[in-house]
Amino acid sequence: MTMNFGSSTEISDRCGVTLMNTPIGRVVADVMGAKEGVDLTEYPSMIRVDGTKLLEFDYDELTDALGSEFDGSVFEEISSTHYGRMVHLDDRTMLFASPEDAAEYIGFDLTAP
Repeated sequence: MTMNFGSSTEISDRCGVTLMNTPIGRVVADVMGAKEGVDLTEYPSMIRVDGTKLLEFDYDELTDALGSEFDGSVFEEISSTHYGRMVHLDDRTMLFASPEDAAEYIGFDLTAP
């Protein structure tokens, strides 16, 4: 996928996160990369996980894949940069391409005054 950057005012409809290329980061990337609309880009020390509209890191799913507990603190340890609106819940972390899609989680009022 080719992304054009610059003065365009169009929404990319994409969101993403950079994971450390560690044993845990590798498993998380593999789980996420198997999902529809998710692309992985691998570098020696990091893995980019990019998705369309929404990336959802389900802690139960990742715990099962890892064979050990995965939660928000583990997510924070293995991730660095991200783009899109990030929302942390007790059972998952979600990244939204559009802040409007995250409105109910971030208290953003979509109605005009």
